[in-house]
Amino acid sequence: MTLAIPIDDPADPRIDAYRSVRERDLVGRRGLFIAEGEVVVRVLLGGSLHPPVSLLLADKRLATLEAQIRALPDTVPVFVASQAVMDAVAGFHIHRGILAVGRRAAMPDAATLLAEGGTRMMVMALFGIANHDNVGGLFRNAAAFGADAVVLDSDCCDPLYRKAIRVSVGAALTVPFARLPHGEDALALLAERGFTAIALSPRGTTLLANVRRPDRVAALFGAEGPGLPADILGRVRTVRIPMAGELDSLNVATASGIVLHHLAFGPATQG
Repeated sequence: MTLAIPIDDPADPRIDAYRSVRERDLVGRRGLFIAEGEVVVRVLLGGSLHPPVSLLLADKRLATLEAQIRALPDTVPVFVASQAVMDAVAGFHIHRGILAVGRRAAMPDAATLLAEGGTRMMVMALFGIANHDNVGGLFRNAAAFGADAVVLDSDCCDPLYRKAIRVSVGAALTVPFARLPHGEDALALLAERGFTAIALSPRGTTLLANVRRPDRVAALFGAEGPGLPADILGRVRTVRIPMAGELDSLNVATASGIVLHHLAFGPATQG
C-alpha cells in the first residue's frame, strides 16, 4: 500500500518531474507524460495502457483518490502538497489539484498494430492534425464508438501531450495508436492489412448515409482547412457529410464522431 509523502518545499528534487509543466510540455519529457485532473488520473491508475510513475496531489484532494492510491504498489510514490506549493511547482494554478506522471509504454509499429485485430476491425487514420484539442477529441470519439486503434502520420501532434490527454478524457491512454514514419505509404499499409479506406472530404463523392461498413475499415481524416492531401483523396473512396445551408465542413473531431457512430452502428456489410 502506498502512503502519502508530504511535500513542503517547491524546490524538493523528488517532484522535479512536475516542475514548470507548461514549459516542459513544449520540449518533451523523455518517455514520460503528465496526466491532469481526477477523471484522467483515474484512467491512468485503472485502465491505461501506460503505467503510472508518481502522483502529486493537493492535500484537499487526497481523499478523492484514496481507494486507487491504496491499490498502488510502493514503487509509485504519492506526493501531497498544499495548493500553494503545488502551484509553485507547476508554474500555474492547478485548480483541479491532481497531477500524475505516466511512462509511455512501448507501442507496436503501425503494421503490427493493424495486424493484431480480428476479421472485424475499425481504425482511424489521421493526417497532419497538429492541434492538440482536435487530437484529444478524436481519441475521445475513438473510445466512445469502439475504434480499435488510431494510426497517425508523422505530421500529427502527440496524443500523450497533457492537453490532448485532458481533452480526450483519458481516452488517449486507452486507445492503442501507432505513428507512421515519414514517407511511409499509409494507404498501401492499410490495403496490405485488408482494410477498406474511406476518406472524409466536403467534396466526397458518396454520402455517409450510403456507406455500408466493411468488416475491416479505416476512416481517414485530415487537418481542418487543408483537409486530406490530394494524393490520398485520389486513391480512395471519398465520403461527405451533408449539411444545411452554405456550410460545407465541420470541426474534424465532430466529423469523426458522426462517421464513427455510423460505422459502429450502421449497416454492417459493404455495399
